[in-house]
Amino acid sequence: MQLTRPLALAALLLTVAVPASADLTFIIGSNQTPSSRQTKGFAIGGGGMIATEFEYANNGENIDEATPGLRTFMGNVLVQTPIAVAGFQPYATAGLGWYRERLDAHQESGFAMNSGVGVKRRIFGPLMVRVDYRILKLKGEPNYGTVHRVYSGVHLAF
Repeated sequence: MQLTRPLALAALLLTVAVPASADLTFIIGSNQTPSSRQTKGFAIGGGGMIATEFEYANNGENIDEATPGLRTFMGNVLVQTPIAVAGFQPYATAGLGWYRERLDAHQESGFAMNSGVGVKRRIFGPLMVRVDYRILKLKGEPNYGTVHRVYSGVHLAF
């Protein structure tokens, strides 16, 4: 009789527990401001319908074209559909973080905000592909205060 309550509580907790989910995305894309330049990075996060992620992205400078390199460190919140719709899982994202812009001897660092949309599509098992569009707002005195970025990535859910 003394074990009835603890066993009932344990059974209740096991029935309402949600399995943990995390993901890792390897990113390759294009920073569109002021011209198209390759961007590479990664994102790691977790959650369900409301998820969080840490994202690192970097593209090099091009001195010949006078386009600055941009490195970002962002913390993001994603709101996504709990299931795929027509094979795609759409999401919206917003986040805050830090950036470093560099062009030759000029360097600027500061606070950054981003927002965007994207979709994930399962290939098989835990492997997905992800396509994302973001607008970054860089504070301070960067060469370009608004940056547009498009990327795709291999997304592994675990």
